[in-house]
Amino acid sequence: MEHGYRCVATSVEGFIQQLAVSYIANGYYFYVQGRIPEGKNPAAVDGKLVRGYSVGISKWARARRKLAGAASMQYLRHDRCFVLLATHGEHVFFEREKGQVRDCRRRPIKYAGYSVSYRGGHAHVRIHQDEYNRLKSYLLEVGLHRRADLVAEVLRRLPFEPYAPVRRQLLNILRAVNRFRKLRGFEPVPFDALRLKRRVVRPFESPGEIGSPARHSGISAAQ
Repeated sequence: MEHGYRCVATSVEGFIQQLAVSYIANGYYFYVQGRIPEGKNPAAVDGKLVRGYSVGISKWARARRKLAGAASMQYLRHDRCFVLLATHGEHVFFEREKGQVRDCRRRPIKYAGYSVSYRGGHAHVRIHQDEYNRLKSYLLEVGLHRRADLVAEVLRRLPFEPYAPVRRQLLNILRAVNRFRKLRGFEPVPFDALRLKRRVVRPFESPGEIGSPARHSGISAAQ
């Protein structure tokens, strides 16, 4: 990339991981979210925003800015969706984007069915409530009309990475499904149908390059 700053996530999983683990968990609470219109060159927009907000500076420059009371910034994009993120401090970003800046501690970042925020001292990744409600309704319907092994296969194919809040949501859905199945005298769906270990991905490399299950993800199990 011309400006040398890596900002284009190659998968939804990478976008969410980079956003939560690398940025929000490190104090980048303030954000503006947008979408690049069709017909505009995403790479050109990337370059304009990275240069215009002095995003691609060294970690030493970021440290000096922090000591001087200035905010640091990050930029991240997947497909045509992007977020500009800032820490506490002074920055032209807050002036130019006045009225558009949100705080993820109060208003989560929503993308691809996820909701990403900061709660209880941690980055917090969950399935967005609207998506969760749709998913639960769908799985209850499936759970009442298919064999346990077929329901298990549907669960295995769910696209959501099992961050701790996501795990709790999926376990709640599966418990609800099995309660209904029990009333009908159906075999329960086994809990091992759910993937409970998050995959660590390389956000800026091809989606096929997936690491081993999370060992030291930088995000605690409570998140």
